[in-house]
Amino acid sequence: MSDSAGTTTELDVTLEKHRVELTGYCYRMLGSAFEAEDAVQDTMVRAWRSFEKFEGRSSIRSWLYRIATNVCLDMLNAGNRRARPMDLTAAAPLAQAALNPRPDNTWLEPMPDARVLPSLHDPAEAAVAKESVRLAFVAALQSLPPKQRAVLILREVLAWKASEVAELIDTSVASVNSALQRARATLAERPADDTAVSDPLDEEQQKLLDRYVAAFEGYDMAALTALLAEDAVMTMPPFDLWLRGTADITGFMSTMGAPCANGRLLPVKVNGTPGFAQYKPDPDNGGFMPWSIQVVEISEGRIAGFHCFLDTQRWFPLFGVPLHLDD
Repeated sequence: MSDSAGTTTELDVTLEKHRVELTGYCYRMLGSAFEAEDAVQDTMVRAWRSFEKFEGRSSIRSWLYRIATNVCLDMLNAGNRRARPMDLTAAAPLAQAALNPRPDNTWLEPMPDARVLPSLHDPAEAAVAKESVRLAFVAALQSLPPKQRAVLILREVLAWKASEVAELIDTSVASVNSALQRARATLAERPADDTAVSDPLDEEQQKLLDRYVAAFEGYDMAALTALLAEDAVMTMPPFDLWLRGTADITGFMSTMGAPCANGRLLPVKVNGTPGFAQYKPDPDNGGFMPWSIQVVEISEGRIAGFHCFLDTQRWFPLFGVPLHLDD
């Protein structure tokens, strides 16, 4: 490859065009926002260093996916499988609620839409892309062995042909089809996820979210109860505690969660669903301090779940929201 600045810049621009979709792919594979970005950076560095060997027998996009797949499979060889609290323990009754943290690498992580969802002109393709980064779907992917995970994402989400996937992971079409069949069977055994939102939000969903914000910021438990599905869930990674049902959720919020009263919610776009940066009053400095990134799930006109990711020093910069709000 020429050392000229022009050629270097052209290659950088060419590679950079694929960053968002590659990040989405690596995020689905790894379940971690930061590991996905590390994997893509590693992919870009490997591509840049080996570009002289790229013979053009496939497109640059296919070549990058091959590299990214190998990077992800290497990372997954460590055996870590990220999960949600409900994948690891039973729901805790309020009387037994305890905040036990687990290591960061235990948890499925949230991801800003802008980092994983490329601009797509086809509304149907855009809808599939959003569905495929929802927390429940990415959690389901983590239940698959790494190669099955790659095959399912490439075939079902990205709509690659079996022959293209076979070439990418150096196997036969029959092996790809077999892996896909096994992956589908595993996912079919998991509980159905009936949460769904329109893109953009329809009028009723937007009104529901507006009422949720008013109830949450006002810490109005009666109003919140009216908005939650009876079997709604609340999770709070890095704690393994999770709660099911309006009584336990609002009971927790009124007791252990009481310092969050009279906070603020700022909208964010996260995992293809509505979400919020949650702030609570800052008793030392005034205004509001960051508390969580919330991923909100909607089902049949109710809030089916809200998942609060509490590591604010990592999440708030990733989502581009301030680490302090004035009154």
